[in-house]
Amino acid sequence: MEAPGVLSEPQLRAPGTSEEPPEPRPRRRIEEGQDEAVFHEVVTFTPDPLPVRYYDKDTTSPISFYLSSLEELLAWTPDVEDGFNVALVPFQCRQPPLSSQRPRTLLCHDMMGGYLDDKFIQGSAAQNPYTFYHWQQVDIFVYFSHHMVTVPPVGWINAAHRHGVCVLGTFITEWKEGGQLCEAFLAGDDRSYQAVADRLVLMAQFLHFDGWLINIENSLSLAAVGNMPHFLQYLTTRLHEQVPGGLVLWYDSVVSSGQLKWQDELNEHNRVFFDSCDGIFTNYNWREEHLERMRDQAGERLVDVYVGVDVFARGQVVGGQFDTNKSLELIRKHGFSAALFAPGWVYECLEKTDFFQNQDKFWSLLTRYLPTHSICSLPFVTSFCLGLGTRRVCYGQEEAVGPWYHPSAQEPQPLFGEHRLEEDGRGWVRTHSCLADAWNGGSSLLIRGLIPPEVGHVAVRLFSLQVPVPPKIFLSLVYKLEGSSNVRVALELTTGDAGGCHVGGISALNAETSSRHRPRPLRVPPTKLARWVARCGQQLSGGWVQRCYELSLRGCLLQDLLVSFSRPPGSQDAESFVCRLGEIQVRGPGDTSSGLPGVCPVAEQAECPRAERPRPLRFREGSRCWEWGRVWGPLESPGFPAALSLLSCQVVDADSLLSPLPRVQSTSVSRVHWRRAAPEGAGAPAGLRLSCTLHWSYHLPHARCFRIHCYRGPTRAPGGGTLGPGKPLLLGLAFVNQYRIVDLAVAEAGPGQDGRVEFLVEPVPREGFLVPQAEWGKATMLYSMPST
Repeated sequence: MEAPGVLSEPQLRAPGTSEEPPEPRPRRRIEEGQDEAVFHEVVTFTPDPLPVRYYDKDTTSPISFYLSSLEELLAWTPDVEDGFNVALVPFQCRQPPLSSQRPRTLLCHDMMGGYLDDKFIQGSAAQNPYTFYHWQQVDIFVYFSHHMVTVPPVGWINAAHRHGVCVLGTFITEWKEGGQLCEAFLAGDDRSYQAVADRLVLMAQFLHFDGWLINIENSLSLAAVGNMPHFLQYLTTRLHEQVPGGLVLWYDSVVSSGQLKWQDELNEHNRVFFDSCDGIFTNYNWREEHLERMRDQAGERLVDVYVGVDVFARGQVVGGQFDTNKSLELIRKHGFSAALFAPGWVYECLEKTDFFQNQDKFWSLLTRYLPTHSICSLPFVTSFCLGLGTRRVCYGQEEAVGPWYHPSAQEPQPLFGEHRLEEDGRGWVRTHSCLADAWNGGSSLLIRGLIPPEVGHVAVRLFSLQVPVPPKIFLSLVYKLEGSSNVRVALELTTGDAGGCHVGGISALNAETSSRHRPRPLRVPPTKLARWVARCGQQLSGGWVQRCYELSLRGCLLQDLLVSFSRPPGSQDAESFVCRLGEIQVRGPGDTSSGLPGVCPVAEQAECPRAERPRPLRFREGSRCWEWGRVWGPLESPGFPAALSLLSCQVVDADSLLSPLPRVQSTSVSRVHWRRAAPEGAGAPAGLRLSCTLHWSYHLPHARCFRIHCYRGPTRAPGGGTLGPGKPLLLGLAFVNQYRIVDLAVAEAGPGQDGRVEFLVEPVPREGFLVPQAEWGKATMLYSMPST
């Protein structure tokens, strides 16, 4: 065999200087005012192909990408075309941190080869797509496919980071071709494997994901296997330097002799790879004796061993499918972390129409073995949107009807499951997602339950937090009443003495330090907050009502967000209820962007003394009893019935509401492509289809997302006169400072006339409130047909 050559690392090039055609310059700007830039375009039908790696060849919509060869990897350098693939959402602070010694849960997503509907960065019209939403029970998300460099789609990165879950891509080699590839970069000197590692680190750093699973599914020569630990060590060290909290994991496949020989455990044959990186992901055909042996091998690094569980239950496994809990029970018994491979089994192999029920059933069976993590950074906002729906809703108003799927649009998800009262088992509370109604997005959270006659009230915990509370916070609650029950519903939050909890560590609050707070709504807000609270107490679109609160605290740590349900005075019967939640926000002093839609302050101040211990509400799940929430006196508002849609619960720092809003600036248009469209009916005029890319400037840490709109028409006569009205249209959502317009139908400009399209970029702040249109970005394109 020919000796491997040394692979030279390509020089880092500036964005836009690749061998591919350079990024076209923005269209010629012919007018410019304070709020709007105007560009002129002469319609041409000359092909302007986009790089197929980054754009769908049929629609030119931006897509997530992967790399299939070593040459592609070594040639990759951050370029302008990679901009769509950069994640907007940073990895959220969480407790306990991933570096703690608590056993972790890794989810390895492998579905039908990967890059399905999730590859469309700006979303798609997919019907019944796969989605994951049990994020509070997961610590690490791996996107897996059989492409050599599997880059996680940006939608998954945004969704996972929003929940404090780190995301890994996969570097995989397989079969004979994989062996040759490994020879090329491992059998030479250190410059070869360092060049590969540097590219992998740069990719994670630039695209904002957190590391790599290394999966070598082919045998290695003695030279190559000898360098593998050095490659892992170098990759891990460089990643830790460039990506805080980054991880490199090794999959149990090749052994130290170079043979491809799965061990189903950590042992002396693969220990050298484990010692060279952050952990090992074992193969799936283990038994309890494997776990017993691994305890000695792992030593103090028990939680760095991720014991593999194939949810499809292929091979000789302890338990998979709906018996996956049998595997988890043994893994946790011995103190190891767990790696769940392909939990999308519930989607791939079962009825699509029952997906949500099957997904909830699968994860509820594992709940007792999956410790949750807490949110510890502010602001915190969620509308409970799954990132999909059968229609689009914006603050109670329906904007579009039809299926949509946009993983980046998924909001933080709560704790799910069914919980029964310990006392007699007759009372229960069940939470699940629902696409039938929404306040903002495509879904809301539905809570159903039953309060038995002998119980006065119950509370269900939705989110666990460990957040120092600012001196003054605002809360907002939007709800819709449904049904005829008289059960009263209230939002509750618990706090503890901040001095009793070390936020930077793993310690938790004691129950004795907990205290409850009952904010009371006021009808008239302070003058300075008038714009922020304009909708408080009003009947909103679709029958929603918004209530707002202010709460002053000192020395407190926000611990839990709960919803409580209590029976009306004098009631002796069992009370059933249905409650639909839509949005929760928690806002602290560190963020300077403006606030929420409608918050009405109250004049209540509370300290955080050591309170009398509240009576815990215990639920029974099978044979296991645990404390799900705490029962407090409810935050009652007279007349709240049981069936209630809580569509906005928000907590914000008062001072930040007075901060000025950043503006969207420097909106421009590039990558323009035209094509003719057939007439839509007999006698209808021919039209045009416009595709182009919008760019703008905005400080991304302030943004939750951007909503892209357009006004098509009117056309203008040569003297500038208007010939007809335009119509606004929501085009989609963006999570970076650019958006690709795809096949927008526009009218063909007549002779001597200009057609007109106005694009609007609406920023949605992290608080989720509506920004005045004067602060949106604007760019207008005037287009004319070529002279003949």
